[in-house]
Amino acid sequence: MRVEPMAHGALPAHIESTAGATYPQPIMPSDADAIIELYDRHAESYARERGLRLGSESGWLARFAALLPAAGHVLDLGCGAGAPIAAHLIASGHAVTGVDSSANMIELCRRRFPQADWHCADMRQLALASRFDGLLAWDSFFHLAHQDQRDMFAIFQRHAAAGAALMFTSGPEHGEAYGEFHGARLYHASLAAQEYSDLLQDHGFAVCAQVFNDPECGGHCVWLAQAV
Repeated sequence: MRVEPMAHGALPAHIESTAGATYPQPIMPSDADAIIELYDRHAESYARERGLRLGSESGWLARFAALLPAAGHVLDLGCGAGAPIAAHLIASGHAVTGVDSSANMIELCRRRFPQADWHCADMRQLALASRFDGLLAWDSFFHLAHQDQRDMFAIFQRHAAAGAALMFTSGPEHGEAYGEFHGARLYHASLAAQEYSDLLQDHGFAVCAQVFNDPECGGHCVWLAQAV
């Protein structure tokens, strides 16, 4: 499940921020759980609107790919409908295992890219019997509530091969906020930068690059790390 960042940067036409939305806002915890049903209901339209071609994320994806071995195995967490990011990795010769909690999104992935391995599963409970050369949670991880984000770092660690690359997007500061998707409220959350840094270090990752509100990537806040 992927969206562009809500609080900063230009939004695609299919995702609108609520007026005056900023970090932090008081948000009901159940809003994070509602996202699965929202994306499942709109999977087909999401796939059309997201498109097949990489956009401003292409530069960061190249940096991520530079840390992978040739024909590396990538775990794409919150893979959505498989395009454009997983599609690009597959076309570049990498093996992809994609995970999304939307059954309809995964069905689209299987139809579009049958050569890859697709799982309908909640990333918060993931326990695959594999380790991966790269782990990617682009515009998906930031839909999790704060404690769920903290708990994900142990899951990243369990699925990371030696030297694995890890890339995810966050918000610019600790807080919660809403966007809008097909008329429904869309939950986002972020930890503080120092907490992300501490969690990465505590789980065996070193930060390679980190940019907040990257003007060359539509205002994304991006973390790129590597298992050490």
